[in-house]
Amino acid sequence: MEFDTVIIGAGAAGMMCAGHLSGRTLVVDHAKAPGEKIRISGGGRCNFTNMYCTAEAFLSQNPHFAKSALARYTQWDFVELVDAHGIAWHEKTLGQLFCDSSAKAIIAMLRKMMQQRGAELLLATSVTSLGRTADGFSLVLSGPEGEKTLRCARVVIATGGKSIPKMGASGYAYEIAQQFGIPVTETRPALVPFTFPDGRFAEISGVAVPARVSAGGTAFEEALLFTHRGLSGPAVLQASSYWREGAPVTLDILPADMVSALKAQRQTAGRRNLTTELARHLPARLVDHLAARFDLTGNLADWSDKRLQDLADGLRDWQVTPGGTEGYRTAEVTLGGVDTDALDARTMAARDVPGLYFIGEAVDVTGWLGGYNFQWAWSSAMAAARAMGTAG
Repeated sequence: MEFDTVIIGAGAAGMMCAGHLSGRTLVVDHAKAPGEKIRISGGGRCNFTNMYCTAEAFLSQNPHFAKSALARYTQWDFVELVDAHGIAWHEKTLGQLFCDSSAKAIIAMLRKMMQQRGAELLLATSVTSLGRTADGFSLVLSGPEGEKTLRCARVVIATGGKSIPKMGASGYAYEIAQQFGIPVTETRPALVPFTFPDGRFAEISGVAVPARVSAGGTAFEEALLFTHRGLSGPAVLQASSYWREGAPVTLDILPADMVSALKAQRQTAGRRNLTTELARHLPARLVDHLAARFDLTGNLADWSDKRLQDLADGLRDWQVTPGGTEGYRTAEVTLGGVDTDALDARTMAARDVPGLYFIGEAVDVTGWLGGYNFQWAWSSAMAAARAMGTAG
């Protein structure tokens, strides 16, 4: 065997796995640089994990599958690794942990770990063929120096999903799974903005408000951003993972204590337009946009308690039906993937194909926004590395 292990994909999961393997390891990626999604993540600072990471923050046809890997390599284990490499970090909101400096520090850490283990890295190189042999696998690689064939005992698929194709994402992992008779669940863009073909929010593009956004029976309270194309912001991205075409999305943008404040203002500033007073609680451009929908005419004194309450109810239960999403072009992750029923939860190995492993986003495990998907990359990579008996 030329290699003990070949890892296809030099992203977060692939490099993490390679950084913990002994023996001769080769990492192959068709990109020109490793860890490109790490580099652009978190506004260039990499939201590398979340303090509150639990299995409940992940979507999968088998909600229990992720528990083993996440429990055996936790967010605190990765924080300890980051600390050991002298990378300064900070908590932002909702337990999200970011590098103080640059996401490149995480890439450099993973590269250093690979080098310490003697792992080789081949970039700008594609795997054009992968097949079984009597004692392992045979691969045909195509790169700058032409084609070459090599053999290995184990193959780890860490090529991610379809999200952000301009960064090199593809459905390669699913093709390999199907080649070996491993089922793949439905895949779709997740953590992605909603679009509306009528451009209904274009006039308030750039306006953001705190909101509770609900889809598919699940709600998230974070920022909501109106855009030229539709709706975005953390609350919307979170809800998108639970949305299905044709279903409504519920927006709750009611500011706390708005009704009681307007009632009090009615006593002292009743002659002012309702829109003027409402703009104390919501962005003025948003109030103008809502004026026709809720008939915000008249002075504050003209608005009875019931009418104010009706307005509050409307702002609390504003239902809109997106025409779709921005798709894989801007989706942060891919929902669905390699069916977990075909994998061992402790090892990430394919049950019926000895020596074949799937880790990271390629698997049907998708986390919430805020560092959860990176933690799945680290945890699933460690599960596979430990299963090979070579993890440090």
